Amino acid sequence: MFTTPIAYIVFNRPWHTRKSFAALRLLRPEHLFIVADGPRIGHATDEVRCREVRRIVSEIDWPCRVSHNYSEQNLGCKERVTSGLNWLFSQVEEAIVLEDDCLPHPDFFVFCEVLLERYKYDHRVMVITGNNFQAGRTCGDSSYYFSKYNHVWGWASWRRAWQINDPTLAFWPEWKKSVEWIKHTPDKVERYHWENIFDQMYRNEIDTWDYPWMANVWYSGGLSATPHVNLVSNIGIGPEGTHTVAAEDQEGLPVFSLGPMNHPSNVIQDKKADRYEFDYIYGGRELRLYRRIKTLPRKIVNKIIRTVMGR
Repeated sequence: MFTTPIAYIVFNRPWHTRKSFAALRLLRPEHLFIVADGPRIGHATDEVRCREVRRIVSEIDWPCRVSHNYSEQNLGCKERVTSGLNWLFSQVEEAIVLEDDCLPHPDFFVFCEVLLERYKYDHRVMVITGNNFQAGRTCGDSSYYFSKYNHVWGWASWRRAWQINDPTLAFWPEWKKSVEWIKHTPDKVERYHWENIFDQMYRNEIDTWDYPWMANVWYSGGLSATPHVNLVSNIGIGPEGTHTVAAEDQEGLPVFSLGPMNHPSNVIQDKKADRYEFDYIYGGRELRLYRRIKTLPRKIVNKIIRTVMGR
């Protein structure tokens, strides 16, 4: 039996739920918290699909204490996940969080379990993620490194970390103008990128919970323990994705075994790895190129455009 509590967040995709729930069945967690959103008004298939998803997750054939937090009305991504995690951490001190479209390697659960215990009282560490986007690049000799990016396609945390989360970002207008914000994000291109996103979140223009969570972790000076190999694959990228939308269903990044656990000697941000991640995952390279082009004379810009267009 796996004793660390697990929160499982589901909605309206039975196919994804069957696959990720099969991973939980193999793990046989002792305590499972299931969070579900309700069907959306005006979406004809939601009611049937939501009902089917809840039927799938009711098929628990191992000794397990199950706690449900089901909404009959659709709350949306931001409110549903935030309220569900508030409910979760009101009952447990630590937990692993998995959404229905996240397919984990078995080592993911061991990784989270070990690090939840190791960093339980270390307030510098606020998130343990199962995601690695370094495309095979190594970051030191340890099994994981520390990043400022707290990816949430399979992650774990503690009540002491989640309780700082303010989804309204009430601190943002003042922090944005502060020296601390500039020190935290000294790269002007990166700072512009995140200011634009956090401005939109502050104005409540994006229905998501993970950007506010990351802003709160940054504001509190927190870091995320990040494995040196990818441990969780997001299989939800496709036509029906909420935010990860693509023309066709995608398999997601492959997952790998972590191997024997080797801990880093210091809790310190790997700035080189984070620079790579911003440039290649968040579009930093394109933003830098765009800013350079904006400073060029119009004749040179036109020549570049003609070259790219093959004219």
